[in-house]
Amino acid sequence: MDDLLDLGALEQSAALARREVSAEALMRATLARIEARNPGVNAIVSLADPETLLAQARHADTEPRKGWMHGLPMAVKDLANVAGLPTSMGSTILAGQVARRDDLMVARMRAAGALFIGKTNTPEFGLGSHTFNPVHGPTGNAWDPTRSAGGSSGGAAVALACRMTAIADGSDMMGSLRNPAGWNNVYGMRPSWGRVPDEAEGDTFLHPLATNGPMARNPRDLAALLEVQAGPMAERPFTLPQESFLDRIEADLRGRRVAWLGDWGGAYPMETGVLDTCTAALRVFDTLGVTVEAINAPFDAGALRQSWLHLRAFANADRLGALYGNPEWRRQLKATAIWEIETGQSLTLAEVKAASLIRSQWYAAAARLFGDFDALILPSAQVWPFDLLLEYPTEIAGRPMDTYHRWMEVVIPASLIGLPALCVPAGFGASGLPMGLQLIGRHGDDLGLLQLAQGWHEAAEWVQRQPAQTFR
Repeated sequence: MDDLLDLGALEQSAALARREVSAEALMRATLARIEARNPGVNAIVSLADPETLLAQARHADTEPRKGWMHGLPMAVKDLANVAGLPTSMGSTILAGQVARRDDLMVARMRAAGALFIGKTNTPEFGLGSHTFNPVHGPTGNAWDPTRSAGGSSGGAAVALACRMTAIADGSDMMGSLRNPAGWNNVYGMRPSWGRVPDEAEGDTFLHPLATNGPMARNPRDLAALLEVQAGPMAERPFTLPQESFLDRIEADLRGRRVAWLGDWGGAYPMETGVLDTCTAALRVFDTLGVTVEAINAPFDAGALRQSWLHLRAFANADRLGALYGNPEWRRQLKATAIWEIETGQSLTLAEVKAASLIRSQWYAAAARLFGDFDALILPSAQVWPFDLLLEYPTEIAGRPMDTYHRWMEVVIPASLIGLPALCVPAGFGASGLPMGLQLIGRHGDDLGLLQLAQGWHEAAEWVQRQPAQTFR
C-alpha cells in the first residue's frame, strides 16, 4: 500500500474507480501512514475515530461514485468548518467546539466524494507564516522537523509532503498557500480573488484579501481540486464563473514570457542562497521555450507595504474584534493578534482610503505589466525554514524586521490586489531545505498559471524528491 500512498490524488481516484483498490484499504493505509509519520511532524490534528472512518470508507465502496474525490481521505485546514469535527482555529477560545455544518468549500469537496479524516494544523486564527498554536502545538517541516513548516497552511503542506494525504486545501491572505508549499516541496495555489467564494457572515465588499484554494503534489491534482472548490455563489459579489482547468492544463508554452522580479530592486532582503536557488531554477523555463526577463521593481515597495498593513489590520480588526472586546477572551489572544486588532481599530477613514488608493494604483500598474508578460515571478519566501522554536525572524541579512510578518513581505504584491499566485518547487539550498517560486498571473488567468506549472512539473527533476528516510 505504500506505493498507492505515493501516487497523486487523481491516480488514487483512478485506482478506486477501476476497483483495483477499495476505499477501505486506502483508508487503512492512510491511517497507518499517519500513525507512523504524524507524531514526528504534527501536521494532522483532531483525527476522527479510526473505526468510524473505516465504516465511512466501507460505505463509499458500496455507493455510486459522487465525483473524482470519491473515497479519498482528506484532512481540512483547521480554519474551515467540517460537520462533526472540531474547529479550533488554533485558539483556546474555540478549542473543543464541534462544527454543526460544512463551510461552502468543504461541502463542495464532500459532494465530490471526499472522506474527511481530521484537520490540518494552522497558526492561531491563521496569523503568521509559522504553524504553531496553544491548542495543538507546532508543526515541523517535512524535510527537517526542527524547522518551521511555514503557514498558515503548514499542516496541509507537511501532510502532503509526508504522503499522509494526496490532496489538501488551504487558505491564503499573506502567502499561506505559497510559503508552506515552497518550504515543503509541494504545490500551493492562491486562486484569483472571487474564484473560490466563502459564505462567512458579515460584510462581503470591504475585505477582498484572503481566499481558499488547493494544495497538491502535482499541478493536475491542483487543477482538479480547484474545479471542485471553485464556482460562483449568487449571494457573493465579484465571484468568477465556473471554468474547467484539468482538460486544458497541457499546453505548448513556447513563446510565453515571464518577468523575474528577484528581490524587488533590493526592497526585500533575502537570506543567503534564496535568490541563487531561485535564479538557478528559472533555467527550467529555457527548456520549455519560455522567455525569462529580469525587470526593475514595477511599484514602490514601501507604498505596497503601507497599504497592506492598513488593509490587513482593518480586515483582522473586523474579523476578530468581537473576541478582543471580551476581556476573558482577549487574555487568550496571542500578542500579534492583539496588535492586528488594535492597529485596525485605530485607523482613520483617511488612512483606509489612502491604503485602498494605493491598491487601486498597483492593480492598474500590474495590468499594464501583463500586457507584456504572461506571469510575474518572485521567490515564495525571503528566508529558509527557520528554527521551530522561533516565533518569527527578527532580521534578514542584517535588516531588522519591524513586525511579525515583515519577513514575508515578498507575498504582498499578489495578495494586495487578488491576483492568482501558484507556488512551484524551486529546488533545495545548501542545507537541504526546499524553496519555492511564486508564479503570479493576471486576475482571472488561473489556467495560464496551471499550464506553466504543469510544464514546470514535467521538466524540473527536484519536484519528485521525497523527505528523508525518517518519514518512509
